[in-house]
Amino acid sequence: MTALVFGTVNSAEAGWTSPITVATLAAGAILLTLLFLNEARAEQPIMPLRLFRSRERSAYAARMLYLGAMIGFFYFTTQLLQGVMGFSAFQAGIAFFPMTIVNFAVAMLIPRLTPRFGNSAILSVGIAVTLAGMAWLSLVHPGSTYLTAIALPMILIGAGQGLAFAPLTSAGISGVEAEDAGAASGLVNTAHQLGSALGLGILVAVSAGAGASADDATTALTDHVSTALTAGTALLAACLVIVLALIVPATRTRSTTKQFEQEKGSRDVALVDRG
Repeated sequence: MTALVFGTVNSAEAGWTSPITVATLAAGAILLTLLFLNEARAEQPIMPLRLFRSRERSAYAARMLYLGAMIGFFYFTTQLLQGVMGFSAFQAGIAFFPMTIVNFAVAMLIPRLTPRFGNSAILSVGIAVTLAGMAWLSLVHPGSTYLTAIALPMILIGAGQGLAFAPLTSAGISGVEAEDAGAASGLVNTAHQLGSALGLGILVAVSAGAGASADDATTALTDHVSTALTAGTALLAACLVIVLALIVPATRTRSTTKQFEQEKGSRDVALVDRG
């Protein structure tokens, strides 16, 4: 993963055809392949490949995409606040309060929302709301104001984060055997960290050339940030596709199977009682 991240970031300056970029990306791909081959034959793998058999646990990939977009949001929005709007470092930190407060408030509601609506429904809505906020934020331009271009989109992003994170974690450990609980939890955390690093590397590479033809530094930085946030929106869109195509159907299937088994068990008990 270090090689993949380095190669991606290096492409921003050296280009995708640079020997260093090609060599490090190839090394990362080869090492990742060797890891999977080793885990497939190890007697006690640290990453049991059976954890990837469940469609619901494709939440690992969804988490990587989601965190890649979120880390990019913090990184590039901070540049926007300080480099374009003239905020100090302290003011930029305070500027994230709308998102933080809403995130906390919504996250506190999750224990009451989950029994009523289900994990996958909350996850889908959370990612969709985050996507809407990121798409709104990506429309920023040199004449934008903090309230309409940043604070209001932040409220959507905060609400989306509050809805999405807990269901993503639950999906990542759903249905695992007791012996794999630690490995599944570790994969959730690994997807979190690697998604952040790799996602930010991708956004940096994609936005590297944006704003090069701008007339002034402020316009150039705004174009750079807007391009990065647009790419972050694409990551969230891919995340939503994974959730709707894999996690939601898998959750419904599991719920239907569980309900059928419960009804069958009730019928069997009734037949025994009659006997």
